[in-house]
Amino acid sequence: MENEVEQIRMENIADTDSEIFALLKQRYSPRIFKKRRIDESDLDQIFEAGRWSASSNNLQPWRFVFAEKGTKAYQLIYDCLSDFNKTWANNAPLLMLTAYQKNTKDGKENFHALHDLGLCLGNVTLQAQYLGIGLHHMAGVDWKKAHRVFKVPNNFHITTAIAMGYYGGALNDLPPDLQEEEIAQRERNPVKTFAYKESWVG
Repeated sequence: MENEVEQIRMENIADTDSEIFALLKQRYSPRIFKKRRIDESDLDQIFEAGRWSASSNNLQPWRFVFAEKGTKAYQLIYDCLSDFNKTWANNAPLLMLTAYQKNTKDGKENFHALHDLGLCLGNVTLQAQYLGIGLHHMAGVDWKKAHRVFKVPNNFHITTAIAMGYYGGALNDLPPDLQEEEIAQRERNPVKTFAYKESWVG
């Protein structure tokens, strides 16, 4: 079954309208993963990629809290997830919380901090894809609870959670409805619906 799922993943490549970088075509958000601990060297590469992402004035306002399955911290992150995400996220060998620093060191609002966190996660996601590691970014997280549990300083804001692991795993680890979604044809809105030349269209 695992080999079959891996084959599905190799074939689940985006049908793009224009040719793009292969790793971007292959990237998607899995809900099942190989039951394998993520190598420390791979994690180092992933965070190093994030380290070198674009950042307004090099402020690097991103922060991450991550934990491996089987640890108390993993369970604490899992307990902060939405009920829906709890139906599958424990398949991941690693869970992570993302955050950004709201103000600069001199107390000024960093308006672009969330943008910079997004750029960082773009780098992180692409480097992970290169290593055969899938990331599923989750908006369904109780950030207020995460703040309390992990004693996050007021100057930071927990933003999302991420499930991370090597591609693979068994479809049977998912509820039936999510099994279908896991192998469904991937779709995106056409470029013309969000990229406007010379004037606003939407």
